[in-house]
Amino acid sequence: MAKPKRAWQRMLSGRRLDLLDPTPMDIEIEDIAHGLAFVARWNGQTHGDHAYSVAEHSLLVETLFARLVPAAPARWRLAALLHDAPEYVIGDMISPVKEAVGPGYGALDQRLAAAIHLRFGLPAAIPDKIKRQIKKADRISAWMEATQIAGFSETEANRFFGKPDLTKIEALKIVLRPPVETRSAFTDRHAALLKEIV
Repeated sequence: MAKPKRAWQRMLSGRRLDLLDPTPMDIEIEDIAHGLAFVARWNGQTHGDHAYSVAEHSLLVETLFARLVPAAPARWRLAALLHDAPEYVIGDMISPVKEAVGPGYGALDQRLAAAIHLRFGLPAAIPDKIKRQIKKADRISAWMEATQIAGFSETEANRFFGKPDLTKIEALKIVLRPPVETRSAFTDRHAALLKEIV
């Protein structure tokens, strides 16, 4: 008789997150911040003494989203901060790997995102208009990362991510920090946005 496969992960908070059926009760921001602070973007292929983490990327995307949509309420800025939150358990797969894995990856990502959103008072599915605005901020962030730390020329980055409006990235630089600092910055920003929502 085959032993059943384990489809859950034990978190540092003690929570047991079922990846096939995640519930908001098993989501803790400290677990998300910790996981994302240790997940490297670009498969770690970036310049610098520290990996560029998904947590750092998420902070930048939230900043860019606020610049793109200055009147956006805090709940949608929180959605921007959490846009890659499922990666705290499934990692950050580069786009070619996602394509190779197929639709199963997207379904897993959606289940986790819905549970995370509900846990923090957001709708399970973010409205399409907001998702498009967050995706635009995400692509600008990818352009910045590509040109500042991932070795892309501006011409190459423009081809893959689109040329950004440079006024939206004025005075912004990619930050590389130790995971403990990024984790703290992520949880602090999450707490500040939650206070604005209530």
